[in-house]
Amino acid sequence: MFRLLCAVLALVGFAAPLGAQTYPSKPIRMIVPFPPGGGTDISSRLVAAELGKSTGWTIVVENKAGASGMIGLAEAARASPDGYDIVMGQADNVIIAAPTMKSPPLDPLKDLTPVIQVASSPSLIMTRAESPFKTLADAIAAAKANPTAVNYGTAGHGTFPQLAVDLLMQNGNFTWVEVPYKGASPAITDLLGGHVQLAALSVASGIPHIKGGKVRGLAVTSPTRSAALPDVPTVAESGFPGFDATGWLGIFVPNGTPPAVIARLQSEIAKVMQKPDVQAQMIANGVEARWTSSQEFGAMIARDGTKWHKIMRDAGIKPE
Repeated sequence: MFRLLCAVLALVGFAAPLGAQTYPSKPIRMIVPFPPGGGTDISSRLVAAELGKSTGWTIVVENKAGASGMIGLAEAARASPDGYDIVMGQADNVIIAAPTMKSPPLDPLKDLTPVIQVASSPSLIMTRAESPFKTLADAIAAAKANPTAVNYGTAGHGTFPQLAVDLLMQNGNFTWVEVPYKGASPAITDLLGGHVQLAALSVASGIPHIKGGKVRGLAVTSPTRSAALPDVPTVAESGFPGFDATGWLGIFVPNGTPPAVIARLQSEIAKVMQKPDVQAQMIANGVEARWTSSQEFGAMIARDGTKWHKIMRDAGIKPE
């Protein structure tokens, strides 16, 4: 009996690492929690395609949009924890969305396991090219002179760029009046039409209009300038030293996924993100490639959760 028990234990000990070595043995589904064609979808498909080319794996991208990106996260959280279902999360749906809902389908901070950050994603504050606001300081000075004089469009109340503006207003003791839209496209349309004076959106939303000469970038919210818009100063350069409101994109898996599988995913995706052509394509999409350990990514998410949930409370954002 003792010899039989030892044999069984030895077999179990051998099978675990062997399983990690043979992973994956079938296609991997990458869930994208937003519709096709948007910035998150484009970045996700780039990562999936390059990961497939680099490893020979089959990565199937599946869009599961809805509820501010929470539907896709919930789908991933319910999946089998075997490494064959991964999801592209971002600061907006992992950190911001749940506290704005009375009955969120999951708590992303507790119900998913981080694998690797793949990109950083600053927000952009912009205005029309013919606007009297030449700098961020001009727009702030106008608001301080008249608290109802300046408005700004967003892709929706509670989105990351809107919260970045909330943080800026708290730091600068001024008020811009928010005009929330259902997405970036109508916000840009009304900015170009002169219906709002400013817009706070993703860098990707502003790139074509800045390059086309129709929009002026006033500031990006990252601590350093965006490689996609190197001529646009940071908020920190514009009178707010240390200001940082940087979003991110990253891969998550269901809780309980074997550590060896997480390590394999992290390692292979990190190799992809270090490729110069991938970095260039990410910049063209308005984000910048990153690669972290799972532990570093998890620690960053925890810090961001504490930071942004306080900002949301201070801004009076409540579940709806």
